[in-house]
Amino acid sequence: MTVAWIIGGVVIVGAITVGYYNRFVVLGNRIDNSLSQINVQLKRRADLIPNLIETVKGYAKHEKGIMQEVTEARKALVGAKGLEKKMKANGVLENALGRLFAIAENYPQLKADTNFLELQRELSSTEDRVAYARQNYNDSILTYNNLCQKFPGVIFAGIFGRKAREYLQISEEDSKKPEVKF
Repeated sequence: MTVAWIIGGVVIVGAITVGYYNRFVVLGNRIDNSLSQINVQLKRRADLIPNLIETVKGYAKHEKGIMQEVTEARKALVGAKGLEKKMKANGVLENALGRLFAIAENYPQLKADTNFLELQRELSSTEDRVAYARQNYNDSILTYNNLCQKFPGVIFAGIFGRKAREYLQISEEDSKKPEVKF
C-alpha cells in the first residue's frame, strides 16, 4: 500500500511538472508568434512606402526633402535589428509620414488621386494592425509573466530557468501620433 502511494505521488508530481513545462513552451511560442506578427506588419507597411513616394513624386516634384526623409526612415526600419530598434525606427517613419501627408494637403490633385487615397487607407489599416499586434504581444507577455510569478509557477519557472519577460514599451515621443489631415 505504501509503495502504491509513493508511485501515485511521483506520477502526480511528474504530470504537474510536465503540464507546467508545456505551458511555458506554449506561452513562449505565443510570445514569439506575437513578435513575428509585429514584424510582419512593419514589413507590410515598409513595402507600401515606395509606392506612396512614387505617387507623391508625380505631383510634388520639388518636395524632395520630405520624400528623402521618408525613404531614409523606411530604410532604417527595414534594417533595424531587435524589437526596441524597430519600434524606434517605426516612430521616426510615422513622424515622416505625418509630414508627408501634411505636405500633400498643398496638392489638391494629389489628395484626389485614387492611388494616393488607397495607399493612405492601406497605411492606416496597417497601423491598426501594428497596434493590434503590439497589444497581442503585451497580452502574451502578461500571461507568461503571471505564470512565472504566481505560485506554484514561480517554482517551476526556477526549475526550468524561465524568467519574466519585458513588455513592449513605447517611448513618450513615439507614442505621439502625428496629426494627419485627409
